[in-house]
Amino acid sequence: MFTRAVSRLSRKRPPSEINDSDSKPSSSHQSLNGTTRWATSLENLLEDPEGVKRFRMQAKANEIYMTFLSSKASFQVNVEGQSRLDESILEKPHPLMFQRLQDQIFSLMKYDSYSRFLKSEVFLKLKQTEEQEENLPDAQTVAKRASRIYNT
Repeated sequence: MFTRAVSRLSRKRPPSEINDSDSKPSSSHQSLNGTTRWATSLENLLEDPEGVKRFRMQAKANEIYMTFLSSKASFQVNVEGQSRLDESILEKPHPLMFQRLQDQIFSLMKYDSYSRFLKSEVFLKLKQTEEQEENLPDAQTVAKRASRIYNT
């Protein structure tokens, strides 16, 4: 929900409209770069692609943590104690902050969930259906055979 709101805000004023020749930025805003400019207004933050990226990263990190990793998470993922993250990591989010947990979860899925899925009724039925479809004569082949029979 929060991410959608940010997307909507960033789409309200495309860069072509913002940097229009009719509306030149004031001299005070021209000299401001990066975080200094972001701190002046939400619009300035959303005008800068790097600002939007960083802004979303913070929100996404919080969302992932609260949904899957927090002790109060609604869809808590069972990870080893030493892999658990402290909420303090959310203060300085970075692209690889969840990498260790992601690797552990992938490993759990690979050696546990995946093998159970391959033995599940859902998978076995789907596999059986695919094998039956492969063994059926091709519709085009049937039509060709029929045309040969009737054209001879």
